[in-house]
Parts: sequence; structure tokens; C-alpha cells
Amino acid sequence: MSGAPPATRIPVLLYHPVMDDPPGWIAEFTVTPRQFAAHLDAITGSGRTPLTVGALVGHLAAGTPLPPRPVVLTFDDGFADLAGPTAEALARRSLPATAYLTTGALAPGRPCLLPPAPMMTLAQAPRLEEYGMEVGGHTVSHPQLDTLRPAALRSELRDSKAELEDVLGHEVRHLAYPHGYNSPAVRRAAQAAGYASAVAVRHALSSETDELFRIARLIVRRDHTAADVEAWMEGTGARSAPYPDSLPTVGWRLYRRARALVKGPEFAG
Repeated sequence: MSGAPPATRIPVLLYHPVMDDPPGWIAEFTVTPRQFAAHLDAITGSGRTPLTVGALVGHLAAGTPLPPRPVVLTFDDGFADLAGPTAEALARRSLPATAYLTTGALAPGRPCLLPPAPMMTLAQAPRLEEYGMEVGGHTVSHPQLDTLRPAALRSELRDSKAELEDVLGHEVRHLAYPHGYNSPAVRRAAQAAGYASAVAVRHALSSETDELFRIARLIVRRDHTAADVEAWMEGTGARSAPYPDSLPTVGWRLYRRARALVKGPEFAG
């Protein structure tokens, strides 16, 4: 295990839909309601302190001590279950969370690269806050941000932020990169767009020294069990951030950029 010592490793979990019969394209990253309940029981039984991303970032940015053994739950895209049974399951256990919404997927007829799936609506975003969830941006159309031209990148970051702020009535300060795809230029653009933080994926534990615009998350897949969650709660089962991009990661980014020049923006997934 590399990186931070176990005491400072912070599990930031990334969920997508919670449903029994998901569309095939997202099935690998879906857990059933029964699995989800078992995961939440493992989290609440771990003795960790649940935080939103905003609360975590507030401590990291200010350098103030974190609560004992923090844990963060995040949800990407805005699937239909989120504003109903998933939010209710979290509220029953007094678990805060952060939801990153893809605005183009939440309004019928909007251009979006996400394949079809049952989604919540943009008008339901305030309901998430009523359940104690924090709302962040996840772009308009869910593209591979690190392959976009500068103007398109700025539009994806700023337009989704503005749309969420219109419906919520307050500033939206946190961002999730679609499928975690980012680069130094993307991170600079996120900061310039007015975000205070951004989460990636990396399938790693975060830490007190993690990067504010590349916070590591553990991506939850359909075969992850409560035992896997228990290991993450103990600060084991994955490496810890920060760490530099590997050569294969850099090479994959260059390949995707070249492909985007030919095919145009592609779905990040």
C-alpha cells in the first residue's frame, strides 16, 4: 500500500444507479437496493464520520483538522432513484452525500452523450438538498473533458454550473469530471470556471494531502460487496492519493485526444 498512512486515508465512494434492472451500458457500475443497504450498514458500522465533499474540501483548503476517520459518499449523473429511494436510504441513516448532476441528461430533448436511462429531472435537484445532499456539477453532456477544445471545455463547465445555480438558487462550488477524465488544462479550467474542487476517479483512497482539483474516489461496481466497503473503511483495499499519472494513463489520454480530432466529442464512460 502506497501513499498516506491508514489513519489519514479517506474513502470517497462513487456510486451510479441503485436499481435492480439497469440499462446494459451502466450495469457494471450499478448496485441493487439490497447491496446498497448492506454497503450503508457497513459504512455506519465503521465508526467513520460522514461528510459532504464541500465539508471535506473546507478542511483541506483551510488546513484545519478533519473529523475523526472521515468518509464521503458521492453519486454521479442523476439517475431516477437518486431523488427517491436512494436519498431516502441515506436520510434514514443520517448520511450526507454529494450528488453530481449531468444537466443535459435531466431535461428531455437536450443534447447529451449519456445513453438512455431512467433519470431524475433538473427540477428535482432542490429535493436532493431537502434530504441533506449537496449538489455539484457534472457537465452538460458528459464528454471526455480532456479531449475538448478550450471553448467547448469552458462551455461544459460553466453552462452546467449556471443551470444548477438557477434551479437551486445558490452557488454550485464542486465538480466531478465525467469518468474521471482530466488533465492539467482541465483542472485549470475548472478552477477558472469558479469551482472550489473537483473529484476524479482513480479508484484510490483520498487523503489529507490529496489535490483539491483531483480528489481520488473509489468507483463502486456491481461485484463490490459489503466486505469490500469494510476494507475501504479501514483504509485498505486500494492505494492512496496523491500520486502522479502513470505512463499508460498519459498515453491513453493522447490517444483519445487524437481520436476526438477525427470523431468529435465522445461519451466519457
